[in-house]
Amino acid sequence: MKKDLHPDYHPVVFRDASADFAFLTRSTATSVKTVEWTDGNTYPVIDVEISSASHPFSTGTARVVDTAGRVEKFRRRYGRPAAQTPEEPA
Repeated sequence: MKKDLHPDYHPVVFRDASADFAFLTRSTATSVKTVEWTDGNTYPVIDVEISSASHPFSTGTARVVDTAGRVEKFRRRYGRPAAQTPEEPA
C-alpha cells in the first residue's frame, strides 16, 4: 500500500448541543476543540446542529403530509378537463 494516501482515521466525538447528546465514533474529520469522554480519554469534538436525538423524523415529531389532498389539488390545477358530451344533431 502507498504511504500517506489515506487520511487519518481516528476516534471523534460528535455533539448535538440542542439535544444535549453526544456519541463517540471514528472519522476522518478533525477539530481543534476537545472533550473528555466518559472513559477518561480526551477526543476531538465536532458540534453538529442536528443528530438522531433532535431530528424530527427520529424523534417522532415529524408532520405527516396529506398526499391525497396534494394529488387532488394537482389534478384540479393541471388535470385534463372533463370530457364533454357532443351535442346531438336535431
